[in-house]
Amino acid sequence: MRSVGASHIGKVRTENQDRIFFHDQPVGNLKNLYIVADGMGGHRAGGHASSFAVERFVQLIEESKQTDPIELMKSSIASVNQEMIAESQSNEEYRGMGTTFVAATISDGKVTVMNIGDSRLYYGNQELTQITVDHSYVEELIHAGIMEREEGRFHPKKNVITRALGTVMATPDFFEFDAKDGYLLLCSDGLSNMISDEELKELLLDHSQIANKVNQMITRANEYGGKDNISLVIVDLKR
Repeated sequence: MRSVGASHIGKVRTENQDRIFFHDQPVGNLKNLYIVADGMGGHRAGGHASSFAVERFVQLIEESKQTDPIELMKSSIASVNQEMIAESQSNEEYRGMGTTFVAATISDGKVTVMNIGDSRLYYGNQELTQITVDHSYVEELIHAGIMEREEGRFHPKKNVITRALGTVMATPDFFEFDAKDGYLLLCSDGLSNMISDEELKELLLDHSQIANKVNQMITRANEYGGKDNISLVIVDLKR
């Protein structure tokens, strides 16, 4: 396995509130770990939320004796959430902070994914499949059959999320699937809102090196407006 990640401020925002983590070697009892977090909140709160969430989550994974990936990630993210809520309540500067969080680990050909919010994980192998389900207002409309998925990319409330780490609505979803080759793409909505799934598929499944895929996706998202921070991690499962 080999991974490459990058985070770009985009062309509109004045601060990058996204954070990423990618490590192909063991992190505690996990064989590897990949994370994208998209912070929210006024002033410095969003950047602090995503930084704290990623750093503390990794620290808790490293310290835990648990071996089951789902139980390990579930207990760690619950602790992170409690600590974030406590800090938000005690520190005016961080009042109302929160972050999305998508994490993945791979062991013996099985991918385990956890997500809160609308940062995504896609699996690409001939086709592109969105594994995670957004916790968002727009996703609820799509699920109810009120809106088509492509239409949702341009909806005025596309950034309204229904779950976030650092709030009482922070229950994560978990997904597991078998994958011995292909690619994982973890990304913030600064990528997925700017580039269609069809175009993401073309960029992810071309024959270039993964570092080039990452650069091409950031370039394309900025060409289309770069309206938000753009963050992604690509994992080559064949390596």
